[in-house]
Amino acid sequence: MEKITIKSITSKGTVAQTFSATLNPNSIKHNFGISYTDKGPQQQGDISPTTVFKGYESEKLDFELLFDGTGVTGSTSTNTVQKQLATLKKVTYAYNGEQHEPNPVVIAWGSSVNFQGRLTAISINYSLFDSSGNPLRATVSLSFAKYLTQQEKSALKKQSSPDLTHIIEFKAGDTLPMLCHKIYNDSSYYIDVARANNLVSARQITPGTKIYFPPLI
Repeated sequence: MEKITIKSITSKGTVAQTFSATLNPNSIKHNFGISYTDKGPQQQGDISPTTVFKGYESEKLDFELLFDGTGVTGSTSTNTVQKQLATLKKVTYAYNGEQHEPNPVVIAWGSSVNFQGRLTAISINYSLFDSSGNPLRATVSLSFAKYLTQQEKSALKKQSSPDLTHIIEFKAGDTLPMLCHKIYNDSSYYIDVARANNLVSARQITPGTKIYFPPLI
C-alpha cells in the first residue's frame, strides 16, 4: 500500500529529506477560502452593504498521523515513536540556518494529494507509554498552508501583469472588482476602470462587453 510522504524542499528545489508514514491518515481536510469586503458601492435604499471580492485566502491542508511503537503495526523495535517523531519534525519543523526559516514541504499521497506548503502547526498527543515512561503511541495533528516559489509567483504575475494593457470580455458571473483583483491584485481599482470605460454602472455590465484595463502608472 502506498504511504503518504512529506518531503522538505530546499531553495534550489531539491529534496532535502523525506518522511514516510507507517500508517496513512484516516481523513484529510483541504480548505479553500475567499475574502470579501463590505466597502463596495451602496445605492440609496440598500439594506446592507455590498460585498466585494477581495482575494483568495491561502489553501490549507490538515490531517492526523498515528505513530505506534507496540509492534502491532509491524514496526520494528528500533523504529520507536520518538525516532518517528524526530524524523517528522526534522522534515517539517526544523529551522534551516541558510534560508533562515523552515523548509517548505511537498505532501504526496496517490493521485488525490499533491500539496506544496509550510507547516503552520503541529500537536502531539501521547496516549500509551511503557513502564519506563517512553511513548508507545502518539497521534500527531498537522496543519499546512499553501506555499508558492518565487518562480511560481512570477509566472502568475506574468499572467495578470498590471503593467500591461488588458482587454477582457465580461462574462456572466463576473464582477468588475473581481476582474480588477485578477489584473491589478487590488479590487479597489474598479471605479477607475469603470470611468476609463465610460460605464454608467460598475454593477450592471452586460455580458459580452469588452472591458479595457489600462496599465498602472
